[in-house]
Amino acid sequence: MAVSWSGQELRAFHEVLDGLGKLDYPVEVVPLGDDISTAFGARSTRRPDIVMLPQPGLVPRHLHNLEPIPTDLADRGRAHLWAELLVHDGTTYGVPFKTAHKSAVWYRPSVFEEVGVQPPTLWSEWLAVNRSLSLAGVRPLSLAAGDGWVLTDFFENVLLGIAPAVYSALATADNPQPSRQPQVAAALRLLGTMWSAPGALAGGVDRSLVQQFPDAVVEVFGHRRAAMVLASDFAEPVVRSFAADPNDVGLFTFPALAPGAAAPVVVGGDVMVLPKPTSDDALDLVRRLAAPAAVDPWIKQGGFLVDGRVSGYSPELTRLAEQLSRPGGLLQFDLSDRLGRLGDINGLWRVLTDFLVRIGDHGSQVVPDAVGAAMTELRKVES
Repeated sequence: MAVSWSGQELRAFHEVLDGLGKLDYPVEVVPLGDDISTAFGARSTRRPDIVMLPQPGLVPRHLHNLEPIPTDLADRGRAHLWAELLVHDGTTYGVPFKTAHKSAVWYRPSVFEEVGVQPPTLWSEWLAVNRSLSLAGVRPLSLAAGDGWVLTDFFENVLLGIAPAVYSALATADNPQPSRQPQVAAALRLLGTMWSAPGALAGGVDRSLVQQFPDAVVEVFGHRRAAMVLASDFAEPVVRSFAADPNDVGLFTFPALAPGAAAPVVVGGDVMVLPKPTSDDALDLVRRLAAPAAVDPWIKQGGFLVDGRVSGYSPELTRLAEQLSRPGGLLQFDLSDRLGRLGDINGLWRVLTDFLVRIGDHGSQVVPDAVGAAMTELRKVES
């Protein structure tokens, strides 16, 4: 089985496997990290029998390499947001394993209380909170720009919040061209207002650019050099491990971008897929892992959400699970995951990284030119 996990997540998955009991076959877990897509290469003795895919948006591009999911598991892939990614011509090609809430912001309540601010419910309030924190000598944000997907998560939340129809159209287009959408430029302007504020980023742009996702969490809760960090539900074990005060942990979700608007909720996740040809052993393992109780060991450790399940979590993750399950919310699947090469490390990741370099700590006056440059870069990637 190929997975993208490492560290604590990989250890937690091994606990899940151990909890399955004695199997009639050996299971080797191959951690491929960001190179998980190489699992779909030419068939060889090292090609995995199961891929735990962290980018379900890749499924439509690999249908020719995948076995259909057995009918007794197919309904799992037809639930909620998953169907538009995993079901094609009436056939299901993936089983959801793990859901990610990508609109979560972890913060230290003690800092908010000292400065006299509250978790924001509007984007304008968030900017005001950041200004208040900066004036009090506190860096508002820790940003893991070394992981490009953190930057795309930020951008996706803003775009979904101001233009859900454009977001959805880009996600489902055969040939998406974000550079032609003025709402994309508008989202960049809003994002630029936050990132360009002098003193907004812990360590400035230089540290942000080399900072990986766990390091950004530690900046807030371990080193306490920032007040908050945009980090998915799976940040919870890192938060708990490094929090200097275990009671000084708070969470809010991405605020609405305008009064009366719905708050954006960007969703990600990991799905089990079966490269061709499959085997009875691979099918058996997928069935075992799809059982509701199979993931209980990981849920107990924290940082794990299951689609449709709202119980058994910490209070913070319970809130996230309830938001994911609430009908009528503004939920959309991760956009960069669905843009193909436009959304990857040489596309939107790089565009947003260059955008951050141009604006970080430089003030809002540099944002218009930086937005123009970013839109030009997007056009080059699209061509």
